[in-house]
Amino acid sequence: MKNIIERFKRYAKVDTQSNPDSDSTPSTKKQFDLAKILYKELLEMGVKKLELTDECFIYAEIPANYESENIPKIGFVAHMDTSPDRSGENVNPQVIENYQGGDIELINNSQQTIKYNENKELKNCIGHTIITTDGTTLLGSDDKSGVTAIMELAKTLTSNPSFKHCTVGIAFTPDEEIGRGADKFNIDKFACDYAYTIDGEMPGELNRETFSADHAWIKVHGREIHPGSAKDIMINSQRILSEIIYNLPSDISPETTDGHQPYIHPHYIKGTVGLSETMLLFRAFDDKTLAKMKDITLEIINTAREKYPKAKIEFEVKKIYRNMLDELSKNPKGCDKLFQAAEKAGVNPVWKPIRGGTDGSKLTEMGLPCPNIFTGGQNFHSEQEWLSVTSLQKAIITIEHLVQEWAE
Repeated sequence: MKNIIERFKRYAKVDTQSNPDSDSTPSTKKQFDLAKILYKELLEMGVKKLELTDECFIYAEIPANYESENIPKIGFVAHMDTSPDRSGENVNPQVIENYQGGDIELINNSQQTIKYNENKELKNCIGHTIITTDGTTLLGSDDKSGVTAIMELAKTLTSNPSFKHCTVGIAFTPDEEIGRGADKFNIDKFACDYAYTIDGEMPGELNRETFSADHAWIKVHGREIHPGSAKDIMINSQRILSEIIYNLPSDISPETTDGHQPYIHPHYIKGTVGLSETMLLFRAFDDKTLAKMKDITLEIINTAREKYPKAKIEFEVKKIYRNMLDELSKNPKGCDKLFQAAEKAGVNPVWKPIRGGTDGSKLTEMGLPCPNIFTGGQNFHSEQEWLSVTSLQKAIITIEHLVQEWAE
């Protein structure tokens, strides 16, 4: 437990926030700060097949320690970047041992409290060791808890020759939080038969189904003029865009949906009188619903175009990732072995859909089956993010069983 805590804190303190406005890969050079640490630690463990690419991907391989004609190679993937939604600079993790329930006050921000009645999973963490932020930044459990789990697995495999395991591939990616983590992933270099992202939530939650995702951009071009002489001349793009957002259906928003329900979410908005823009997140578990959300939004935009003919309104939709369920259903072996490993770890596994996505969504679409494994984290992308280290320990035990399942 102590080693896991120290490893996680070491990684969490490295600022690796990605930037959606950057066109480079990685989107921020500071992601290399963590990549170089991981590369050095793997090298010190004795991992010989190891590479850190110019685009901030780490690929490593730990060979099987038994002889057989058909030894599988199984991969584990986690992302190094943290969300641009909240600061990842000067992260100050707080460790709570033997949590006994109730609200958790965050020491450096009295306005932030992890409330017991808003965090239903806290009731399942009585007696756990929990790590929180200090209330001024995100924690980075998404996905430095996954990075920690994989590095702990690597330590076990390289230091314990009696631990029978298949060949294990390791990959750490940049820019997952801005939807680009797998765009330049080299599947041929990784060369795995099956892979797993470690980027989930509470113990026992295994994921073979994710949202399908599109991003939509709306830009409204208005006309700037001094407000004192604006009558019949000014075209205020902010008012027009605000009206479009207001008319989006409220019953398919993140605030009003759960489970398999879809949503349209205005992720950010910025603007002036002359130009305003927003990015919408379209999320659904099937492509037909995604297409319907595009039609709904376009109808609202066309109404605004008719109402404000002097304004120019642009609308563009981009595919981000797709639900991996269909492809994983065609090749269920890896999911079956994951479920068996989680049972051996004693976490009472259950398949649960992700109301989000992972690198595994794209990797599966690219031909590498890649379901997702829990970490013990909650409240990602916020100052109220927290991690059950006790649950993370269960994730590590699960993936240890998993490489043994494949060795059999």
